[in-house]
Amino acid sequence: MHRLADSGCDPPTAQSSRVAVDETAVKINGEQSWLYAAIDVDTKLTLDVALFGRHGTDSAAAFLHGLTEKHNCSEAVFLVDQYSYRTALARLELSGRVNDTGRNLIEKWFHTFKMRADRFHKSWVGSRRSVREWLAQFMYYYNHQRPHQALDRRTPAAEVLN
Repeated sequence: MHRLADSGCDPPTAQSSRVAVDETAVKINGEQSWLYAAIDVDTKLTLDVALFGRHGTDSAAAFLHGLTEKHNCSEAVFLVDQYSYRTALARLELSGRVNDTGRNLIEKWFHTFKMRADRFHKSWVGSRRSVREWLAQFMYYYNHQRPHQALDRRTPAAEVLN
């Protein structure tokens, strides 16, 4: 992954109607952590990523709360798997449904992420801070530089801003 000098890491603000959310396990210095991510299904914009030491209802609720603070997702339908998200959504009074088909986009995002970050195939060697910095750079790359076939080769940021 190339360095992105002076890149603004926050995505454009989005008013999402459908948001796919999921998490995946990553190892940092041999210890398991959980990477949470959310994508606007329509624009393909990566809305947020966060790293937690655990997964479960509390981490899912913290991630969703942070996401709704950054983006206007109060009216969005969150596409989730069965696990801790249903309880987290209820706790935050957000709308969601189990939807494996709509969530394919988030699974593809994690695949792209892991392909780009081959250091995660086994274990990231470095600090959690360095992981967070790399995640911010990857999110910028995915939103602003990587063209998407589903968007006629436009970037998600271009899709939102136009």
